[in-house]
Amino acid sequence: MKGLILSGGAGTRLRPITHTSAKQLVPIANKPILIYGIEAMVEAGISEIGIIISPETGGDIQSAVGDGTAFGAAITWIRQEEPLGLAHCVLIAREFLADDDFVMYLGDNMLEQNLVGFVNEFETRRSAPELGSENQLVAQILLTKVDDPSSFGVAEVDEQGAVIALVEKPEVPPSDLALVGVYLFDKTIHDAVAAIEPSPRGELEITDAIQWLIDEGLEVSHDILAGWWLDTGKKDPLLECNRLVLDTIERQVDGEVDDASEVEGRVQIGAGAKIINSTVRGPAVIGENTVIENSHVGAYSSVAGDCTITNSELDHSVILANSMITNVPRLVDSLIGSHVVVGSSSRVRAGIRLMLGDHSQIELEG
Repeated sequence: MKGLILSGGAGTRLRPITHTSAKQLVPIANKPILIYGIEAMVEAGISEIGIIISPETGGDIQSAVGDGTAFGAAITWIRQEEPLGLAHCVLIAREFLADDDFVMYLGDNMLEQNLVGFVNEFETRRSAPELGSENQLVAQILLTKVDDPSSFGVAEVDEQGAVIALVEKPEVPPSDLALVGVYLFDKTIHDAVAAIEPSPRGELEITDAIQWLIDEGLEVSHDILAGWWLDTGKKDPLLECNRLVLDTIERQVDGEVDDASEVEGRVQIGAGAKIINSTVRGPAVIGENTVIENSHVGAYSSVAGDCTITNSELDHSVILANSMITNVPRLVDSLIGSHVVVGSSSRVRAGIRLMLGDHSQIELEG
């Protein structure tokens, strides 16, 4: 089985961060979102992985991932010149995928559940069809129950668990089961993506391709997601995802902590980092060579490598590499890009919430 990770797109909902960086490279607990997807595939026994990239951000993604050796994978890069839909990604990946079964995974999604059980179930059912099943199993989709299904692609499922219809953002939803961005296909999907027409928004929709399989009398099964799922394409869900992942970390202090500092709870401090006359309260992650001085880093914060935090306080925030925060006593619920400078000429009393792209510079007045 092979893997296909979709890492194109412009990331407009995360601007200004994505003006200069791919949304799939924004870190969660100091690890790029895309890496979580690669690791999930390798854990499920999938080592041949194709990654769809765009002309705008593909170079950065290739530099961050390399050839995949570091993750136990072999990466094939597939360039999508324009964002023409998820089914279009399958179409242009035809040579890489050949006739193999494959997992398709949206590169900006984060799941608590791993892929092992999802993949094993598909392979087991493909090798030993259930008694009474008249159709050939060609696809399996991952679903989750949502409160407002009219905002999602929704699946209609029969009593035997087979998917009988897919509806995109229906006014009257046939169920509360929304599509999660993980799919399993056999080679039949190539016939489907070649047969469908672009949707009104000009894209080849994967929901239309799956519906084509169903209409051809082929079986599409489903699995219900265990645990949380978040689309990290906006700031607040990204911060929430950072919180959820930080809740799973173990304490590891590789940097220096002086006698005037306190490191409380599950905190990871990278090699070369220095905590000087400061408090770090977990769960939190401090990257390599970062300096925290006369400051407080509160729970659910991730500070990447080579940052400087001085005379400041931050909580529930994500700070990217090479950034500097000075004299900011209350930074909360913020996403700060790389090489950003945030400073204040005097003590600011109110809490500040920021979303700043790379290479920004902002000075706050009291």
